[in-house]
Amino acid sequence: MAKKVIKIIAAVLGAILAALGCFLGYLTVTEYRPAPEEIVPIYMTDTLPDAKAGQSLSVLSWNIGYGALGEGADFFMDGGSSVMTAEEPEVRENLKAVKSHLLQEDPDIVLLQEVDQDSRRSHHINEVFDLQSLFDPSACSTFANNYRALVPYPVPPLGKVDSGIMTLSKLQIDDASRISLPCPFSWPVRTANLKRCLLVNRIHITDASGKDTGKQLVVINLHLEAYDSGEGKIAQTKALLGLLEEERAKGNYVIAGGDFNQTFSTVTDSLYPALPGMWHCGSLDAKDFDDSWSFQMDETTPTCRSLDRPYAGLDRQARDSKNFQYYMIDGFIVSDNIRVDSVETQDLGFRNSDHNPVLLKVSL
Repeated sequence: MAKKVIKIIAAVLGAILAALGCFLGYLTVTEYRPAPEEIVPIYMTDTLPDAKAGQSLSVLSWNIGYGALGEGADFFMDGGSSVMTAEEPEVRENLKAVKSHLLQEDPDIVLLQEVDQDSRRSHHINEVFDLQSLFDPSACSTFANNYRALVPYPVPPLGKVDSGIMTLSKLQIDDASRISLPCPFSWPVRTANLKRCLLVNRIHITDASGKDTGKQLVVINLHLEAYDSGEGKIAQTKALLGLLEEERAKGNYVIAGGDFNQTFSTVTDSLYPALPGMWHCGSLDAKDFDDSWSFQMDETTPTCRSLDRPYAGLDRQARDSKNFQYYMIDGFIVSDNIRVDSVETQDLGFRNSDHNPVLLKVSL
């Protein structure tokens, strides 16, 4: 009798291990493996103007939290309990609010992060398609995946994720590319993790007479590593620096913006202190860059809130920075041939995303 029980247990364990092996094999075979550099299609319905030397421009960056990280959301990766953080009607309402704000601000260039195409967490709503035509026919757009995976954790699992970063522009994007960033995770964790990238958009610059100056406005959309031990952010920041230096050496005008998941060293540390037990963002040291660059964050308002608990319903004391974790992680790096006129974090109270939009105004 004991031998039969042992055989049954061994058979069950063998079946479980075989199933696990097959599943890991499936994740490995289907792993998203983007090339180091890929051409990105440009969605466009009309011919648009080039940038002009001396022109004033507005650039808005916003991590929209795939429409599901509004004020009522908490998330398991930040210490919360939720995997599916919003029902479908709420996702659609958040997206509607995002679009309404973008139309109201009417920036020349928009840099969006966490835009889903076909993900369980956002009820398979094609947010890229929804946002593509926002400014039509007076804008073009590009999109690059940084997350395409089947995520088997926690229980119930996050499931299918197809997401990325998106740029909208009222200036003519002449070409766009996806540049892969170093991935700090090893197999098998890597198979279900993000494959971060830079979305590089190039816009020709003409002089007052309309003649091509031979220079470009290079706009880089980014969303750097979050949940690594630190080495990922360092490697990705180094790759970003290399691209910035390369473009500046050509005489190009460069704006890199998005969710850095790091605070610039130029920001006052004491404004939004790290609370015990909370996710801590990294720090991007401006000293690693030369004087060709300025670091733009608006210290008056945090750009991101913690998702360890819902924000809705908290009183003023609970929302105080001594009791609630805020971050300053969204901003811009700008080349010295561009004059920065202003940078403003727009306080929307984290109603429709766990990030606030940041608006940069510059002159070439």
